[in-house]
Amino acid sequence: MPQTPPMAPLAAASAAADAAVTPLRIDAASGLLVGAPQVLSPHCDARPAGVLPDLIVIHGISVPAGQFGGPWIDRLFAGDLPVATHPQFAALAALRVSAHVLIRRDGTATQYVPFGSRAWHAGVSSYEGRQSCNDFSIGIELEGTDALPYEEAQYHSLAALVRALCCAYPDLSFQRITGHSDIAPGRKSDPGPAFDWPRLRRLLAQHATGDIGAP
Repeated sequence: MPQTPPMAPLAAASAAADAAVTPLRIDAASGLLVGAPQVLSPHCDARPAGVLPDLIVIHGISVPAGQFGGPWIDRLFAGDLPVATHPQFAALAALRVSAHVLIRRDGTATQYVPFGSRAWHAGVSSYEGRQSCNDFSIGIELEGTDALPYEEAQYHSLAALVRALCCAYPDLSFQRITGHSDIAPGRKSDPGPAFDWPRLRRLLAQHATGDIGAP
């Protein structure tokens, strides 16, 4: 994938690195990320019987397109996006979509669907010949666009979350991470060429060795 080096204020990157030293934890009984804000979405259901998550899918999202901050992603996933607020919202409000977690530009994470449940994030999709990726995947949204570099704080939060997920769900691994564009080629383009996959891999390697915060 094309690579664009992420850009972030040094203070934000340092704070994210410090936060990553304390591992995140997922409550196995509830499927919730301990300490994270919850905006639980109705756009989810049960996974097929006996199916556990074994794939992590990375997405990019901004609502409205190209704008960051505000409550609109929360409200989209909650199913109550106010159509009169922005010209784009009439079409978006009809969607029934969600993700398990959103990581905002400052690295903060919000959870919408328990990890044990099926979030409606992937749509028509396929991975290694298996259809319907929602059945067996966890969807993580990053606030951003295909073209604008993601923030350093987002990479640190994402790596810490992936580590926590792999600890909670043994079928997941650092190797089983893909982009929305890879499971729905031609239909989806996110997280886009701005997402720095090598940067994420380096952070995951640091988590694996305990060398958190190394450059």
